[in-house]
Amino acid sequence: MRNIGRSKETENVTFLTVAINPGVVRRSFRVALVVGTLLVAINQGDRIFSGQAPDWIKMFLTYCVPYCVATYGAVSAILDEIRNQK
Repeated sequence: MRNIGRSKETENVTFLTVAINPGVVRRSFRVALVVGTLLVAINQGDRIFSGQAPDWIKMFLTYCVPYCVATYGAVSAILDEIRNQK
């Protein structure tokens, strides 16, 4: 996210506006892709490699959790930085 100095812009920054920032989304997606893939391999690898169908709902959630955690961490850090600039 670009550096936001003291301005009218920083007064309207919310969790959602930071969370949908393309930089945050891109970074969180990368984290979810790496961590989610590792977790799927650990948790469902035996099913996948034995030819059984994986549990698609669990697989989807396995990618959602690291995405949410990475997004929360990034947004919290950015909002703290903005608050400390004031």
